This record gives sequence, structure tokens and C-alpha cells, in this order.
Amino acid sequence: MILKHQDCKRDKPVNPLIGILLFLISIVLFVFTGPLGFIFALLQQLFTKGLRGVGEYALQLAISIDQLGNVLMQHLFNGLWITKNGYKFGNRDETISSALGKNKQLGTLTGFGRLIDGLLDIIDPNHSLNSIDYYIEPPSK
Repeated sequence: MILKHQDCKRDKPVNPLIGILLFLISIVLFVFTGPLGFIFALLQQLFTKGLRGVGEYALQLAISIDQLGNVLMQHLFNGLWITKNGYKFGNRDETISSALGKNKQLGTLTGFGRLIDGLLDIIDPNHSLNSIDYYIEPPSK
């Protein structure tokens, strides 16, 4: 199922110390509980839905990691892939490909940004344009 997501609200300001503290807690929780949760989910999906369930879970993880990359590397991508007036990377609810596609539409990709987009097009034609504002969520049945 493909769902359209259209939320353009700005993030609320946050106390920097709270942000740093929550970041550190999230890293600790991820390191200690992530592997257990990953193994449990793989086995649960494998035994309840078979290989299809594992594939759906892998897709959910891939999209989440892509969204993390959009936030984590926003400053690098904004500096290397787009012009000054381009659509900015960094929205935590958006994939890298979606932001890349928006810049492709706007004509605000740099040469390096066009190269990255071209490489994605070799793997999946019109990947960034097809990714705009969309994320793929397997059915929850």
C-alpha cells in the first residue's frame, strides 16, 4: 500500500540539553535492545508470514534508516547536492530520495546532486521523482 504524507509543519523548538540527553538515551537503548528486537522480529515474521514477512520488515527498516540518513546527513547533502535556494534535506519524516526528487523538480540540484540522482535512476528509473512525498508501508494484515 502506498500512503501519501503531507505534513509541512515546522518542528517545535527544543531545549538543546534535552535534545542531547534524549539523543544519548536513544543511542544506549538502541545498542542494548536493538539486536534483541531485530532478532525477535526476524524470527516472528519468518514463522508467522514466511519470507514475505521478513521482506516487509526489511522494507520498514530500510525506510526508517533512509529517514534517519536524511536527518543525519542533512548538512552534507544541503551543501553538496543542492543550490542555495533548493528544498532542504533534514525532514525526519521524509526519505533522502523524496528530498532529492523535490530538488530535481525544482531544478536546484548541483552537478553532484544530478550525478547521485542519475545513479539512482540506473538502479530504479525515476526513483527520486517517484519517491516524492510517498513512503511505502506494507499492509498490516
